[in-house]
Amino acid sequence: MTQRLRLVGIMLMVFGLVFFGGSAVAFSMYQDGAHSLQSFSEVQGVELDYNDQGQLVDRGDTAAAEGIMAMLETEWGYPVSDREMDPNDPLVNTASEYMYQMAVVTHHVIDGTYEVTLTEDQVVDADGNALTELAVNGETVPVPDPFPADGWTFEVNGDGRYWNDFDRTNPADAAARPMIWTGTVHGLVGELGVGTVTASALKLALGFTALLAGLGAINLLTGAGLFWAAGPRKAAELPAAPVEQPELERIG
Repeated sequence: MTQRLRLVGIMLMVFGLVFFGGSAVAFSMYQDGAHSLQSFSEVQGVELDYNDQGQLVDRGDTAAAEGIMAMLETEWGYPVSDREMDPNDPLVNTASEYMYQMAVVTHHVIDGTYEVTLTEDQVVDADGNALTELAVNGETVPVPDPFPADGWTFEVNGDGRYWNDFDRTNPADAAARPMIWTGTVHGLVGELGVGTVTASALKLALGFTALLAGLGAINLLTGAGLFWAAGPRKAAELPAAPVEQPELERIG
């Protein structure tokens, strides 16, 4: 039984060393990924704006930055980590910073105002019939008659609308959508999303590394404890045999 326990202890220690080796490999891969992300962030050079008090600002306005943060945390439901928002390190290189920058880009896109110019052949319904009125910014406005030779120009509000929120059967929305959600905007949002996912994956990788190291430590300590507990022990010293006392004679 003792030998079996010692063998189990040895096996546990071997498993512990294997887990330690796996954690070393995982940590090396984590470092490579973290270095790549940092280099990617430095090449882009995108930094968040903070004031002298360490508060986030958007175009110099703290209230605007608070509104963007509220959109990120409330509307998008993203759990922003205060530890990742460091005024002393404004470079966008953490998951929270990437998501905040994505919210900044999106905020200015969907809440902007855009000038749209329609030609006469664009102001038609789905069947190609000329329209006499058009819904613009939630209001119905008459189509100019006669129609301007250089096109009908008016402003369209973003109204917080995302790509799928535009009515493509409405000539105003159909013309405004590609002006608001340009290829550049889609590219920036996608690029920032990749940064967020990469940073989040690196955090998971670091947690996995710590888990492997913890399993290694548990197995190594448990195995060493079993090996030690099942080891040989010195024989306990027996107490000295009692000395027989001579029988006393009764007097009288």
